Amino acid sequence: MAKRDRIEYVCTECGFVSPKWNGSCPGCGKWNTLEETVPAAGTGAGGSRPLTDLSSRIRPITGITAQEEIRYSTGCGELDRVLGGGLVKGSIVLLGGEPGIGKSTLLLQICRYLGKGHDVLYVSGEESARQIGLRAERLGVKSDRLYILTETDAQAIADTVGIAKPDVVIIDSIQTMQLTTLSSTPGSLTQVRECTDLFMHMAKRLEIPTFLVGHVNKDGAIAGPKVMEHIVDTVLFFEGERHMSYRVLRAVKNRFGSTNEIGVFDMQEKGLREVEDPSLMLLAGRPLGVSGTCIACVTEGTRPILAEVQALVAKSGFTSPRRTATGFDLNRMSLLLAVLEKRFGLSYGAFDVYLNIVGGFKLDEPAGDLPVTLALWSALTDRALPDKLIAIGEVGLAGEIRNVSHIVGRVEEARRMGFEVCIVPKQALAALPKSSRALRIFGVSSIRQAFRVLEKLAGETAGKNS
Repeated sequence: MAKRDRIEYVCTECGFVSPKWNGSCPGCGKWNTLEETVPAAGTGAGGSRPLTDLSSRIRPITGITAQEEIRYSTGCGELDRVLGGGLVKGSIVLLGGEPGIGKSTLLLQICRYLGKGHDVLYVSGEESARQIGLRAERLGVKSDRLYILTETDAQAIADTVGIAKPDVVIIDSIQTMQLTTLSSTPGSLTQVRECTDLFMHMAKRLEIPTFLVGHVNKDGAIAGPKVMEHIVDTVLFFEGERHMSYRVLRAVKNRFGSTNEIGVFDMQEKGLREVEDPSLMLLAGRPLGVSGTCIACVTEGTRPILAEVQALVAKSGFTSPRRTATGFDLNRMSLLLAVLEKRFGLSYGAFDVYLNIVGGFKLDEPAGDLPVTLALWSALTDRALPDKLIAIGEVGLAGEIRNVSHIVGRVEEARRMGFEVCIVPKQALAALPKSSRALRIFGVSSIRQAFRVLEKLAGETAGKNS
């Protein structure tokens, strides 16, 4: 009687391998994520095979010369910034995002530039060649070196790439690819993992940079096993609200550059437009002389970006007042409200509190604590902050203001954008250069001192008006 193949169950969320099925994954605790799979033959500990001698390939690290990596410019400055300076030869890049966010549009647009000096093969498993042609015509993408292939057989695609040897390959999308030797359906755990592994070996062996488009699940993560993110060199997320025109491209993994850089785009009728000055974009149309608003400065990689914080405090009609935050962590907002109530006697218990970061931007670093706190104070007291004021700093549970990183770059960005007053942590004053003295900089060590600065500025404004 033939021995039955050993069965394993692999989590589609975290990649945990279990010998038996469970309702919830022992690794991440998610429910109904274990999928049955058969491990490859010969991978067991009891398997026997001839010994392989690789001693002739062992080299001392001092004998390896560091050669400059070959990068292709994509023609899109924002994408090049996120990639770390361009597309590295032989790299494999996973681009994820919600349906309709603009992944295929972005990749088709960079083909317009890449097609001027490189042969680009665009492989689609979702759209027909005619559909891609219509979209390319709408985006103004015309190149004799851009080639379209509609196919879902991953092995056939890899064989074709090995024969045609294009300079760049785009696979749209990895969830539609399949290996006919596997019985599972396209998009399943096994198919996505094995197809990604196949394309990775293809890219490394032929030294062809390859883009993979990946869909996201309901939780916002790239659909498929976590191991897919470990296989590729770079993982990019395309973020943005479906009903807003702005898009943010963010790197969450990059073997050839920083993971902190972001690219900002504006979705228009004829495709994506690069936003070279995000601060100007996020501050456009800002209301002046209105309570509950304050300007924050966050740093994404080497780029400081100014964003507007808006707070609204309204009398609640419910037993439990509402707390809503968009673009800011709700738990962090609750913490800042508790600090204002406990340390400074402000009362928000009878009010609904709404917080919004304008433009669909996310304020997710400690430097945003102080501007959020000042916006909440302004909204409760109905006192408008100065229009040319910016605040930077982290707030502690004792109401103290702590220093943050990249303070010089943040203050210089505020000066460039025409702001006149800057409230910063007191510890940061010594690090600021003389060029920053063009602004009125106030160093504070607590929220109470920040309130005193606001009262002083309000008194000066009242004196001028009188």
